Amino acid sequence: MTIQFLELTMAQASELLMAPVIILICALAVYALYMVGRFCSQWVLRKKARLDYSRQIHQLDKVQITTHAGYPIHNYFINNPSASDDELEVVALKQLENLRIVTRIAPMLGLIATMIPMGPALQALADGNIQGISENLIIAFAAVIWGLAISTVTFWPASVKKRWCANELINIRKIKEAM
Repeated sequence: MTIQFLELTMAQASELLMAPVIILICALAVYALYMVGRFCSQWVLRKKARLDYSRQIHQLDKVQITTHAGYPIHNYFINNPSASDDELEVVALKQLENLRIVTRIAPMLGLIATMIPMGPALQALADGNIQGISENLIIAFAAVIWGLAISTVTFWPASVKKRWCANELINIRKIKEAM
């Protein structure tokens, strides 16, 4: 008797999670588009500053090191020249943190939103209610598709930004050695 009560309580509680999960997925979709826009903006800034940035790194003894738009870790180092390597790595991780989190949790939320309507869909199957099955499966599959799409959209900028951060850290080490 207590097992059945717990099962029923868990099923009802999981159905209550559906609305917040769908809202989170929608919010993450908006955030993913926003971050792609920011990524493109940073790419443009980096492209404009690339020549000056490269010149500074390759001619350390002849050129004064200055800040450059689109190079946040480099700029942090210029503004905080006594920053340790560990501190710079934390700054780099912070640059990647939100994109990496969204890339990882969006599919999880999609899976949660897929599994929640499966119970009612199976109940509709047992009752012979074809319309109930299709309504629940539409919600289930749409949620997982959105979760995967969000993850896909944020994965590429996160990967490229990781490379950018690694390159900036390498170049900062060169600057430190030349000082």
